[in-house]
Amino acid sequence: MLLKQAISCLCRNNLYKNPLLKNYSLIATVLKSQLGETAEVKGWVKNLRVQKEHIFADVYDGSSAEKLQIIIPKALKTDTLTYGSSVNITGKITKSPRGQLELTAEDVKVIGQCIVMDGYPFNPRTAHPPEYVRQFLHLRSRTNYISAMLRVRHSITKHIHDYFYERNYTHIHTPILTSNDCEGAGEVFKVEPDNEETIKAMMQEGKNRETVYFGKKTYLTVSGQLHLEAICRGMGNVYTLGPTFRAENSRSRLHLSEFYMLEAELAFCDTLEKLKLTIEDLLKYIFIETRNTNEADLFLLDKNNKAPKWLDKNFVTVTYEEAKNLLQKKGKNASEDGLNKDEELALVEICQGVPVFVVEWPKNLKSFYMKESTSNSSMVDALDLLTPITGEMVGGSLREDDYMKLKHKLPSDSLNWYLDLRKFGNIPTGGFGLGLERLMQVVCSVSNIKDTLPFPRWPHNCDM
Repeated sequence: MLLKQAISCLCRNNLYKNPLLKNYSLIATVLKSQLGETAEVKGWVKNLRVQKEHIFADVYDGSSAEKLQIIIPKALKTDTLTYGSSVNITGKITKSPRGQLELTAEDVKVIGQCIVMDGYPFNPRTAHPPEYVRQFLHLRSRTNYISAMLRVRHSITKHIHDYFYERNYTHIHTPILTSNDCEGAGEVFKVEPDNEETIKAMMQEGKNRETVYFGKKTYLTVSGQLHLEAICRGMGNVYTLGPTFRAENSRSRLHLSEFYMLEAELAFCDTLEKLKLTIEDLLKYIFIETRNTNEADLFLLDKNNKAPKWLDKNFVTVTYEEAKNLLQKKGKNASEDGLNKDEELALVEICQGVPVFVVEWPKNLKSFYMKESTSNSSMVDALDLLTPITGEMVGGSLREDDYMKLKHKLPSDSLNWYLDLRKFGNIPTGGFGLGLERLMQVVCSVSNIKDTLPFPRWPHNCDM
């Protein structure tokens, strides 16, 4: 124990002592420094203002929503110091007449030139429309909007892990390649080698093209749920956060072909109430923590972005039938296929903007693994959480733990292993999936989901 403490202390004391690990200050740190300190910053020039004796440069490095104003004596100005160029600047921390910290430069080096007239797509002091910025995925992290979005995404991801770590959930890396279509909707991407020689050689062994490599049809995952269910029955509460893929032919503001899904599986969970309380607690935790860590970013994204009024309210719960009745009173008749996006958003509006759990769904509208209701065999113990902006954000259910009922509903023999889970020391479980990008839309008040991640993919678009 004493040896571990000594090593830990040594590591902390030597943090950043090696100049190869850290030899300059992040702007987020400089903005909290003391007057008169010497600082070295590296970043990109966002704006240049030339005056009689000095040049004023706004420099940012992605660490903060704020930029650092740097006063550069004209003697240090070079032709390569332009808008968009990357720089290494050393100087003393001073204070502007308005009381803001700034840096008076003593040494200026241009690391990388930016030849603006040679096709650089962004202009200083210009708020470019999101549709325009999306044409330049390789450069759009230079924009204030996207850099703020990515900092918020980083923080939300951390808050998710913190939440589950503090509650003793185990983080599981579920596979991206899978032989099952968890949702059974057929919206999967098939995987096979992109090498004709490999395919021909393996097909000579008697396999067909679709199963030539793995021995069975293989897809990009649409969900890690079934894998979590297997791990949960040996590890207790578990969760995963990773990429999922849907071959859905939609280019709407709410759909992506590749997105991140947070999924959790709760051991010994036998009531929807426990599942609902977990989801509500998680969402409120994320919203509160993100406002604490990224207030400036949220303001940059939307100057009207305020803490939701529902943070101190209980989420609303209605049954599927009650939801249909509420919509009918507002002149909206739900179809037999469930609730569409307009109806989901209308239901949230009816409930005054408070997120809404819709529970007790007809069996024919939900997946095979959802537990049949004990009070009505035509219904399942499932839930959807509807929120402003996105409609459905979370889907979840109790899992069918009756071996015979599940056997009759199993869509494929390839899922016989899933039946085995109910034979050997089975437990009741429940779980949910939450779309990270849809959560981002609500936290950041962003209309289009394509602006919530660095490299969006949707039908006919897979740049880079």
